[in-house]
Amino acid sequence: MPALHDDRPAHEVTFADLVAARADDDRTALTFGDASWTWREVIAESRRRAALLPTTGHVGLFLENGAEHLFWLLGAALAGVPVVELNPTRRGAELARDVTHTDCALLVTETSRAPLLDGLVDVPTLTADTAAYTERLATTPPADVRPVSAQTIFSLVFTSGTTAAPKAVICSQGRLGRIAVQQRDRRSLTRDDVFYVVMPMFHSNALMAGIAPAVATGGRIVLRRKFSASGFLPDVRRHGVTFFNYVGKPLNYILATPEKPGDADNPLRIAFGNEANERDIAEFARRFGCTVIDSYGSSEGEIRLNRVPGTPSGSLGVAEPGTLVINPDTFQECPPAKFDEHGTLLNADEAIGEIVDTNGAGKFEGYYNNPEATAKRVRNGWTWSGDLAYRDTDGYWYFAGRDDDWLRVDGENFAAAPVERLLSRYEPFTEVAVYAVPDEHVGDQVMAAVALADGRPFDPESFTAFLKAQPDLGTKWTPRYIRIVEALPRTPTNKVIKRPLRAESTNTADPLYEHRNGLYELQ
Repeated sequence: MPALHDDRPAHEVTFADLVAARADDDRTALTFGDASWTWREVIAESRRRAALLPTTGHVGLFLENGAEHLFWLLGAALAGVPVVELNPTRRGAELARDVTHTDCALLVTETSRAPLLDGLVDVPTLTADTAAYTERLATTPPADVRPVSAQTIFSLVFTSGTTAAPKAVICSQGRLGRIAVQQRDRRSLTRDDVFYVVMPMFHSNALMAGIAPAVATGGRIVLRRKFSASGFLPDVRRHGVTFFNYVGKPLNYILATPEKPGDADNPLRIAFGNEANERDIAEFARRFGCTVIDSYGSSEGEIRLNRVPGTPSGSLGVAEPGTLVINPDTFQECPPAKFDEHGTLLNADEAIGEIVDTNGAGKFEGYYNNPEATAKRVRNGWTWSGDLAYRDTDGYWYFAGRDDDWLRVDGENFAAAPVERLLSRYEPFTEVAVYAVPDEHVGDQVMAAVALADGRPFDPESFTAFLKAQPDLGTKWTPRYIRIVEALPRTPTNKVIKRPLRAESTNTADPLYEHRNGLYELQ
């Protein structure tokens, strides 16, 4: 059975332990569509799937959100067979590579996706919404529940691939057990909570932020095949939802639905996730009368920043002990940021560094079958996030982008994220991505791809006036180019992908404005 080798205690709670503890629980566990199951029924269904799992190798799940997906996840947990969550946006050779790279010995899919696997790989496949599958399941006795070690791999979840090819992040049974219990205890979650899981289940957010704490508490999971902004509030009211996990733009999409006077009349207590902007966090909390907890966390699991009371606007919050901003060239901690009276960062060159956990690499369990990527992330006995940040003198952290989000304009270095935060204040912009394009002479020029609110044109004079009114606009931050897009390119979990934008540069059929002599002109 695949296992990880480190010095963590073998007796720590595993995710399999938490799942098995629900076996005699007759409270409602799952609602999907018009159907519901108790925890006892969910565990029984999961044990039947466990009996179909291979004795060696991993099981690849190529499924949409649904009850069947959950049964296979929990069944694999009980059996100690690693789950590979296959990304449905991958095709052809890329999808075949994901299957073979992660040693899948069985694939589980459904009729809508099965054609994508036909002839792709020589791996046994079950199609879960067919009569043959139903008949086989009916004649398969449930698997026995056996102890599973904390070091056993539970899942391999691919990174979003926003800056490079996706990597399969290892999550052990012990790590997911810890996450589940920590989520339960930090958020004061109980068996009376109702968890709304609408993020795609092939992503770690659905599993770690929604399903895992529901299992730990014995609460109820309300599972939806796909996220719907218009369906959000009706679902919350209909099912008594108290906890909602998200990643990316769901808050923004929900806020785009027409507001009604009674929107705050609902049972939702907590919206928990990451990557929402400050404006959406505040507005969502006001409109729906709940607490929004938006934090920074990596899929790899070793680094976390948390907003606390008093966190300034635009800040990620504070770091846990041992998490520092490190200069990757010198391996030294970066000094605090300095600002002028307008809030402009004055010492970006020395204050911005990489987010690093210096408490050792024990919490990072590695990338499966990818020692090169693992070695790149673990250096000097530390884990390097690949994300940039800076912190103020009070210890509050600010995101500065990915490690390739540096721009160098006229000899001045700065990060993309602060520019994006400033441009996002311009009310007509609903999405902003800032990135470097080559200067015709040397260094970079600033380019911004922006999406506009419905029916709003881009007004060069208004935007120019907006920029002039921003006291914290850096001297080199004014975008040379503004590209108007319908929507920014995103991963299936709503993370912005800048690679194609950089590659296209100014070679685009989209409306493109260039800043010259103080004016933006359509090219």
